[in-house]
Amino acid sequence: MKGQRIGYIRVSTSEQNTERQLENIPLDRVFTDKASGKDTFRPELDALLSYAREGDIVLVHSMDRLARNLDDLRCLVRALTGKGIQIEFVKEKLIFSGEDSPMANLLLSVMGAFAEFERALIRERQREGIELAKKKGAYRGRKKTLSPEQAVLLQQRVAAGEKKAQLARELGISRGTVYQYLGLEG
Repeated sequence: MKGQRIGYIRVSTSEQNTERQLENIPLDRVFTDKASGKDTFRPELDALLSYAREGDIVLVHSMDRLARNLDDLRCLVRALTGKGIQIEFVKEKLIFSGEDSPMANLLLSVMGAFAEFERALIRERQREGIELAKKKGAYRGRKKTLSPEQAVLLQQRVAAGEKKAQLARELGISRGTVYQYLGLEG
């Protein structure tokens, strides 16, 4: 039996467009996360890992859309290929099946390291830009995740004994953000 073609798409924010990833590629099923790459809470990736079966092909736009760093990339590729699932990175034109040559494994490591390095450079340039904007008085910071009313309600619900993790899921924010709104260390 021929396996399914499964797509995985990840964008960092809910405002970003997912359409350019895996555009015009026929897929049987698509899993889409709207979460930062550094975020370990990626429910659709977890669902994909549970859903995919031997013989399936998982297609991802690029390595940096799948993994947070090189170790995470290697671990995810091993987990998928270890179950007989092929993984294809469209942008890099790389396919891994578990029966990969030493050269393929080297390419995975090198390309993954380049992606991690590129993200680090982007973060560094972003920090430098923010510092310059602060000096000029032009930086206002990131838009607040919760409205003032939501923040007050969050504090009241925590004071009433509701679990922070459940509130975070309900509000679509991280637990760290909950702790920030509560003025606590996470």
